[in-house]
Amino acid sequence: MGDLWLLLLLPLSLAAFHGVKACLECDPKFNEDIRSLIAKLVPSEVPGRTHLLERQIKEMIHLSFKVSHGDKMLRVLAVHKAVKLRIWLKNELYKLGNETWKGAFILQGKLLDVRQNLELKLKEILKNFSEVVVTEGPILDCWTCLRITTQCFRGEYCGEEDSRMAENREIGLFLILLTEVVILGSAWLLFHICVSHWRKMKAIRRSLKKYLEKKLEELIGMTDKEKDDSGIRK
Repeated sequence: MGDLWLLLLLPLSLAAFHGVKACLECDPKFNEDIRSLIAKLVPSEVPGRTHLLERQIKEMIHLSFKVSHGDKMLRVLAVHKAVKLRIWLKNELYKLGNETWKGAFILQGKLLDVRQNLELKLKEILKNFSEVVVTEGPILDCWTCLRITTQCFRGEYCGEEDSRMAENREIGLFLILLTEVVILGSAWLLFHICVSHWRKMKAIRRSLKKYLEKKLEELIGMTDKEKDDSGIRK
């Protein structure tokens, strides 16, 4: 039964998370720039350089995803604010690149400070923007990197250009899920009926076989008895 529920919930999970990104990652060059800038911070002769870089790059890139998706209202942000955050982050990495190399441990501490400052800035900007009723300029939906116009922005829609479209999409998703439940439920019921019928038929055949064998033995016994009686009379 657990596998059945897993199959039912899988399409819904895929629909919910397919294409999810984050505010800073909506810039196609963001990941590429972060990798390039952090790679320049670590000299090539440093032991374990590859592992160190991959860990720091991963933590820096995924920070935006963790922060911006803790609350549904923290999905949207003014485009110019997202651009400012990316510029600020790149400037901080440029500054670290111009400093004298003092070892991997010191660098990791400084990158941690940068991530913590970025996290605070991002949380504050997202929270402040979620409380704005009227705004100017395009708005960024961090899940899909869709730019929303101010005319269609209503706060709670979070990237949906039309409330009817959003409602129809939710209805469609519910109907798909309901259809899957009906199909899988019907398949399971049919399988159960078939297995039960097969077991019943098997039991009936076994009983019939035993009955026929018993009757055959009785007939053979009766035949032998008649032969014996005929021999005695002679």
